[in-house]
Amino acid sequence: MAKLQSWEVSDRFWERVKPLIPRKQREEGRTYARRPGGGRKSLDARRVFEGIVYVLRTGCQWKALPKEVFGSPSAIHRYFREWEEAGLFLTLWKAGLAEYDEMEGIAWDWQSIDGAMTKAPLAQEAVGNNPTDRGKKRKQAASPGGRPWRPALARRDRSQST
Repeated sequence: MAKLQSWEVSDRFWERVKPLIPRKQREEGRTYARRPGGGRKSLDARRVFEGIVYVLRTGCQWKALPKEVFGSPSAIHRYFREWEEAGLFLTLWKAGLAEYDEMEGIAWDWQSIDGAMTKAPLAQEAVGNNPTDRGKKRKQAASPGGRPWRPALARRDRSQST
């Protein structure tokens, strides 16, 4: 068996995802006439899905998708938005959770959450006073070179007439 890249979808997984891919609904009562060979062909759903997985796995921007491999990045993003709106990824997530629950079991009854809504107790000593709180930024804040910041004023030679 050939090793798959981290974004490639195996045949076994694709057979489970394929029925969940939303189909575009045509408006009822409207006739669609397409000339033979006219218009753009739809992208292969598996290639689109692999493009979406590529972006999710690598964290790259949509425009950085390799066009030679996946096709138009803007088209892949458009499919992503349509499929997300149709609930495909939520459905996949729920199916994955249900399968994992059957295999390993998820402790649905016991959950814990932790949080704090207070200021850090030692934050003031570590950071110091905030000069912007009192409008003293120019006097207190130092420039990267260590010298205090002052506005640069051009000096005018008074001996020259204007």
